[in-house]
Amino acid sequence: MHLDLTQVPFSRAGSYLALSLRDPDDARPWEQRPGDALYLRTIHGDRETDRVFRLEMLSVAGEESRTIPFEVEASPHLLRLRAGGGAVVDICLTSANGARLRGGGGAGLRLTLEKIGSYGNAQPFDREGRWLINAWPVRMTYLLSPLAGRMAVTAPVKTMRAERIGVDLLPTDEGGGFETLIEEFLVQHPIAASRDSFDRIAAEAGAEFEAFLAAQPPVPGRLQSTADLMAYVQWSAVAAPEGHLKRPAMLMSKNHMTNVWSWDHCFNALALTPHAPGLAWDQFRIPFDHQDAAGALPDSVNDKSVVRSFTKPPIHGWALRGLRESDRLGYFTDDVLAEIYEPLSRWTRWWLTERDQDADGAPQYNHGNDSGWDNCTVFDVGFPLEGPDLSAFLILQMDALADLAARLGRIGDSERWTRQADGLLERMMAHFWRGDRFVAVRSEDHTAVAPGDCDSLFPFLPLVLGDRLPMEARAPLIAGLLAPGRFLTEYGLATEAISSPQHEADGYWRGPIWAPPVLLIADGLRRMGETAAARDIAERFCRVVARSGAAENFHAQSGAGLRDRAYTWTASVFLILARGYLSL
Repeated sequence: MHLDLTQVPFSRAGSYLALSLRDPDDARPWEQRPGDALYLRTIHGDRETDRVFRLEMLSVAGEESRTIPFEVEASPHLLRLRAGGGAVVDICLTSANGARLRGGGGAGLRLTLEKIGSYGNAQPFDREGRWLINAWPVRMTYLLSPLAGRMAVTAPVKTMRAERIGVDLLPTDEGGGFETLIEEFLVQHPIAASRDSFDRIAAEAGAEFEAFLAAQPPVPGRLQSTADLMAYVQWSAVAAPEGHLKRPAMLMSKNHMTNVWSWDHCFNALALTPHAPGLAWDQFRIPFDHQDAAGALPDSVNDKSVVRSFTKPPIHGWALRGLRESDRLGYFTDDVLAEIYEPLSRWTRWWLTERDQDADGAPQYNHGNDSGWDNCTVFDVGFPLEGPDLSAFLILQMDALADLAARLGRIGDSERWTRQADGLLERMMAHFWRGDRFVAVRSEDHTAVAPGDCDSLFPFLPLVLGDRLPMEARAPLIAGLLAPGRFLTEYGLATEAISSPQHEADGYWRGPIWAPPVLLIADGLRRMGETAAARDIAERFCRVVARSGAAENFHAQSGAGLRDRAYTWTASVFLILARGYLSL
């Protein structure tokens, strides 16, 4: 497998380091403009400043060195920089927060600190030639240890900071090599750095990925290479427990979106369950580690911060059902499932009691971000908004709780959850159904989002109910969903109809194709017996991923990848669909 570092970062499960090719003048990292500058990046926290060192190959002749052009070759376990005359630099990542760099054929390597900020500095660490670099803009410190060759540091001081910081890693002899260890830490430097050989560290990383890959359920042969890449996107995006992350966390990306959002994680958990249920359960539980006293989940979490300004939709009951159905290894015992019963109950009650300010029995979103569809056109009418999708998700969540309560012997609870789910289904139909379509309404005055205002896929999300959806709604919704020239394109489901004046080709949730609604709707169609439609939608989405990779979202008509190009929920949804939907 060869990685394109303009799209997918070179990293390793557990690591907070990544290497990427970027445009050095890129001021908008979320656009992920490709370039030919190679950077060692940190994925700690949630920031736009993630570039630590720029890496440039050097040609070394005696005491003189100069930068030279090089090519990048990347596999899941080894990154190689290659220049003329046999000069190479190999890079691998340790299982902790370290990187090993090894040069050969007379090659050198220059590390230039990308930003100095107010306090960036470099200083000798000990008599063994190690240097400590405070990368203030990213709030991390780096210990550089020469294991072979020599290290030349340039760091002139200017009032509390260095003017610039450059480190040249050089061979001792002409035509020789060097080897250096870089370790990242927050406060305390590593006590005992690994002294395993470079080759052993690289081989261990390769073996870890191969084991993860070998356990994957099968996909159609024509999609195997794409599935392998999607597995790498998943595996390499895992960060070790640290700070606010209490368990191994599959971040949404190690490009720009270095968080776990409180619905994204569900799709990753679903894709992992058949072959890695323990890791899947960790993903499912991550937001619940930060559930507040009222029962709300945060919007997102990373190792350095927990964001509570928003939340995300309650798809967790829907996801829990899927976890249990795809548990081939018998992981989800009563004891395991009992861990989530009370947290999931509190999360459900929070929506029913704390997000229904007009007390009409139809819960509301206070902002588009709470729905996961941040800037969706239905929210142009204002906030708060009552969406039929929210009621649908809560119905499935209460169904899941009823089933779980019965399994745990809590029969009274089970019956209460079933009654509440049935009641909410009745209210959903009365409140949002207009005979041929669902509408979203503004809370309090119940002004409906009119067809002329927008034509969003959002009101079609109640299809997720599957066989729970009343018959009267099924045919009209399916007809609208599949109407020619509306939502269904060669590559999946547009989030705003391509015929809509509000459609924006790169408008985030105002046009592009996203993985979550594709799976939510395909799953509902499958469960109501509309297998041909579910299979067709799955086939189209698999096609765009095979063409454009694990992009955060896709141009609805061209299929081009947009925004973050190594997004784990895209990888996970592809794997779920490729394994289970293409043969329906």
